[in-house]
Amino acid sequence: MTQETQPKRNTWQREAVRAALAEVRGFVSAQQLHQSLREAGSTIGLATVYRALAGLAESGEADSLQSPDGENLFRSCAMEGHHHHLICRRCGDTRELAASVVEEWSSRVGAEHGFTDIEHVVDLFGVCLKCQQGTAP
Repeated sequence: MTQETQPKRNTWQREAVRAALAEVRGFVSAQQLHQSLREAGSTIGLATVYRALAGLAESGEADSLQSPDGENLFRSCAMEGHHHHLICRRCGDTRELAASVVEEWSSRVGAEHGFTDIEHVVDLFGVCLKCQQGTAP
């Protein structure tokens, strides 16, 4: 087995990050997750949180996206396979979406321009109903 295909070891740090991420309602930055772990008494370092989050995203256990501000954000992944997100800009509530229309459109546009093996990232940002009504936590 090469180092690339070798599964990541489950260390206490990775498990702590996985558990903390599962408790988060929406997407969170590595710094925010690190802060919550530290407040809970963990001695885990920020660099370790970054590595664990990257590993979880790589394995499909976490979703990652870049916020409109350019920050990398992470969330525990509930849906397997390729999917998209609908994210509230105010409270961070996130819905995972299977969007076949996006898949069809991206393949068609790629083919129209002579491209194959199309990959894409589509994340939709808006304001959820609870935030519109002022009832979000």
